[in-house]
This record gives sequence, C-alpha cells and structure tokens, in this order.
Amino acid sequence: MTSSDTFRLRPSRRSLLTGAFAVGAAGLLPLGAAGSARAAAGPEILGCAGWGARPSRSPVRVLTTAPHKIIVHHTSTPNTTDLSPAAAIDLAHIMQNDQMDVRGWIDTGQHFTISRGAYILEGRHESVSALQGGTRQVESAHAYGQNQVAVGIENEGTYMKVGQPAAQYAALLELCTHICRQYGLRAYQIYGHRDFNATDCPGDRLYAMLPQLRREVAARLGGDPTAPVWPVVRSGDSGRQVVALQHLLVRYGQPVTVDGAFGPATEAAVREVQTVNHATKDGIAGNQVWHQVVVPVRLGDTGAAVSALQTLLATGGVPTAVDGVFGAATETSVTGFQSARQLPADGVVDARTWGRLLE
Repeated sequence: MTSSDTFRLRPSRRSLLTGAFAVGAAGLLPLGAAGSARAAAGPEILGCAGWGARPSRSPVRVLTTAPHKIIVHHTSTPNTTDLSPAAAIDLAHIMQNDQMDVRGWIDTGQHFTISRGAYILEGRHESVSALQGGTRQVESAHAYGQNQVAVGIENEGTYMKVGQPAAQYAALLELCTHICRQYGLRAYQIYGHRDFNATDCPGDRLYAMLPQLRREVAARLGGDPTAPVWPVVRSGDSGRQVVALQHLLVRYGQPVTVDGAFGPATEAAVREVQTVNHATKDGIAGNQVWHQVVVPVRLGDTGAAVSALQTLLATGGVPTAVDGVFGAATETSVTGFQSARQLPADGVVDARTWGRLLE
C-alpha cells in the first residue's frame, strides 16, 4: 500500500449540491450546530454515500485489529473562505478523483476529512462503520509505514504560517476525542504526519498545536497527554538503546547482528527503514525511525520486539529474562515499571512505555 505526502492540488470549487449530493449535505451540520445531544455518540460524520463518493476500485480491506494511533494531516490546499457544505463535498470529490485517477489508489487515502467550515466527511469507504464498532480499522493510504495501524485525518487548508479556523480545530478535537474513546487510545497517541515521514505536513502551525490538542483530549478522557520522547542514536554509539534498536530492526526484517554497537550494518538497516518509509534519509535513529520500528507488545507476544523490551527492562534495573517470550514474569516486570514511572499499569508496552524504557 502506498501512501500520501501532503495533498497538493489547487481545487477549482464546483457546486455539487444537486441530486443525491443535496440530500447528504442537507443533514450535514458544522460542529456545534446540532447542540450537545449527539456528544456522547461523537461528531456528525457525512459518510461516503452521503457525499456521493465513487465506489472504491476494489473492496477496501477491513482489518480485524484496532489502530494504535491517530495521525493529523493538512491537505496543503488553499485556505478557502468558502465554508459551506458544498465546498466540503467539492473537496472530498477532488481528493478522491486525484488519489484514484492520478495516484492509482483504490479509494481516498485518509479515513476522515475536516473542511475549513468544520464539516467532517468520511474519506475511505467503511471508515465510519469500523469506527462505530471500535475493534476494526480500514487499511488506508495516508502515511508510509502506518496505514495498517493509524487513523488518518486530513484538515482542509495549509497551516505552515497560519492556524486553523477555530471551528475546524474544534471539529478536530471532537473527532480525535471520539476516535480515542472508541478505540481505547490515549491522548498521547495523537501525532502529526511529519513524526513518521519526511514531510512538512501538517504544517508548522498545526503541528505546534498538537500538544494543546492532546491536552484537551486528555482533559475529556483522562490521562497524561505527554507524547513519547525518543533518543537519538547514531553511528559510533553503543549500549542498551542500540541493542533495543537492533532487536526492533530485526523484527522489521533487517539483517542486523544484535551486538550493541551502531556500526555500518546497523546504519545501513536504519537507512533502509528510512527509505521504505519516505523518512529523512540520514542513517540516524531519531523520532521518525523509532516511530516506524516500535510496535505495541503484550502478554502472549513473542519475537525480537519482546527481546528488545526485555533487554531494556533488564538493563534498566528490572530483573527480566531475555528470551523473546512475553509471559507472566515479563508482564509483572512491565506493570512494575509502569507503576514506578506513573504510567497506566496495564501491562501493554505502547509507544509511551517504550519511550520511558529507552530513557
């Protein structure tokens, strides 16, 4: 599955509110217009049928696993002053046509789109029904390396030098809160596109707003909104962080010897991960690389990622056998570490726990 960078068309606005489109838009209200009655059910989302989406070229793939995160994008289109439902639907058609006809994808790349007028539309087919169920996700095409594990939200506009309209930001807050609630995600699992790929998306100003977005989601759902912080590891380094990185590179499919020394082979493996995921190609394991190679692990898992976890526990003062099997003893070590670091002691090693282990 390929994925998008930022969306770089200059749309010519067209009125599409005729026939079936008028029926869909008539019930589409900007955030807040419907009052508080639907707050518990989440914001109103106009589905693909409602905005008249084309059928996908082939059936979308609905995965049986829930996502691990949310990735925020901007469309990199003009900051239109047309805040109408017609403009929102126009953009949805333009994006779908570009991504199907020019990029050759089966459907729109992202799961959801928020217009400048604060209307929320379904992007890829079946995204709304998967969200409603809370246990599945639709494979997407919005961020390299993340299309099977992350919900993608496009925000109409370009937010390099200016911020979002207040109503659009409010819609993003509502949607992120609902997604986190449905999938059991925590506020710190909200990221920007540039955390994973070499891109300016979602724009400097919107990216700078993500800490506030996390705080406001956490205020509604509870928990600490602080995002994980990753070490920077490079050629010539050695030690426990390098050992963990090498285990994770092995899990990723790279032929690396786990020896704790960041030599030419480890650098080559890091560059390959960066190349595959359209990340910054500098051979340094920083934010983007860790985001790509780290995966959640929990009781019952086996393999190199578990060995990385066990190594970090054992070398961090938590006696743990390094055998690649996440059994009851490893779970006890994890929950003890989480409690000591004031993390949710659920035994699941997500990005936040990984970040603390790597300190």
